[in-house]
Amino acid sequence: MAGFIPLILIFGLMYVLMIRPQQKKVKAQQALVSSIQKGDEVVLNSGIFGVVKDVEDDILWLEVFDGIELKVLRGSVDGRFNEPAAYDEDSDDGDSENDSEDDSDEGPIVG
Repeated sequence: MAGFIPLILIFGLMYVLMIRPQQKKVKAQQALVSSIQKGDEVVLNSGIFGVVKDVEDDILWLEVFDGIELKVLRGSVDGRFNEPAAYDEDSDDGDSENDSEDDSDEGPIVG
């Protein structure tokens, strides 16, 4: 019986150090994917940056350059660069109000 105590401790340590952090990471990714909205700046797991133009169930229309849109699965989003915000359809070039940040290295370059 005493021989099982080290095995139980090793399993407990593996759970705390490996399994639990992975479960938290998966939940965070699922929350990110489900919260994607029109106007979000995102990066796909393939490394493509863009702005979400339209959201349909599991499909996102991502504008990667002026007039160039990609149809991608919602699950392919790897990260978001801005907080969720309302999308402004009236702007003619798709840029946000941060036009004063010319040539900054933050976020995707669109337009």
